[in-house]
Amino acid sequence: MGTSQPDGVWYNSSVDHVQALQPTVGAIDQIRSLLPSLVPSEQRVARECVDHPEDVAGLSAADLAARTGTSAATVSRTCQSLGYRGFQHMRLMLVRDLGRRQRGGWQPGPGSQGRVEGVFEGARRALASAVEGFDFPAFDAAAAAIAQADQVLVVASGGSAPGAQLAALVLTVAGRAAAAPSDAVSQQLAAAALTPNDVCLVITESGSNSLTLGAADAARASGAVIVGLTAYARSRLGQIATHLLVAGAGYQAWDEDRIGGNVVHLLVLQALGREVGHLLDRAGRTRAVLSQAFGIVAQEPDES
Repeated sequence: MGTSQPDGVWYNSSVDHVQALQPTVGAIDQIRSLLPSLVPSEQRVARECVDHPEDVAGLSAADLAARTGTSAATVSRTCQSLGYRGFQHMRLMLVRDLGRRQRGGWQPGPGSQGRVEGVFEGARRALASAVEGFDFPAFDAAAAAIAQADQVLVVASGGSAPGAQLAALVLTVAGRAAAAPSDAVSQQLAAAALTPNDVCLVITESGSNSLTLGAADAARASGAVIVGLTAYARSRLGQIATHLLVAGAGYQAWDEDRIGGNVVHLLVLQALGREVGHLLDRAGRTRAVLSQAFGIVAQEPDES
C-alpha cells in the first residue's frame, strides 16, 4: 500500500512511478478522481467532501467524522490519502475551490432552455477546472514518446471509443500515423504485436475497463510504451501506464445520464495531437491537409 508524504507526493510501492498530486488547485475534482482508490470508510469522508463541499468547509474534523459515521482518525487519514497534510489543509483548499466556482455564478433559464443550457454549463465548469491540476510533464513525455514511436495503437471501448477514433485522426494528421481498431479482439491482437519501439495509447475514463485493459496488458507484455488517459489517478491503468494523463473526473460526474466521450478527454487528445505535430515540425503540413480536406483556409504563422 502507498504512503502519502508531507510534500504532497503519493508513493505507491506497487507501481514503478511516482504519482505527483497537486492539492493546491482543483480540490473537488482531485478528491473525486482519487475517491475510488480509498477504502470504504475513507470513501464516505471523501464523498461528503465532493457532494457537500460548502458544508464541509464549515465543519471541524470531529463534525465531519460524526456526519460520515467515521472517526477523527479516519478523517485525518483520508486527507493524507488524498495528498493533503491534514484536515485543515484540505478544508482550506475546498474553500479556495468554492470561492473560484462561486465567482462564475450561473442561473438556468426556464424549461427546455434551462436543460440545454445546463448541459453546456456543466461542460463549461468541467473544462474550466480540468486543466488546473493537469500533469504537464507527463503530457510532454507522452507526446515525445508518440512522436518518436515507430507505430501508435489507440485502444478504447464503450463511451471512450469516440476518443480513440479522434486520437487516431489527429495523430495521423500531425504526421504520426495511428491505428484505432474498433473491435476489442482486434485491439488485443494488435497490442500483442507491438514492439518496444511502439506506443499504445489507452483511453478509459474509469481506468478499469476490462476490455481496454486487456489490450493494455498485451501491449505492456510486448514491451511497448503505454500512454494512459483516464479520469481517475489511482486506477489499474495507472499501474500499467508508462505515462499517465489524468483529467475529466468533474465532467464524468456532472451528468450521470450522459452517453459518449468525455469532452475533456477529447480536448486532451486534440492537444496531444497538436504537440506531436509541433515536435515533428509538421505544423505547415497539418494546415495544408486540413485545408485540402475541409476547405479551411491555411494561414501562415505569425512571424513577429
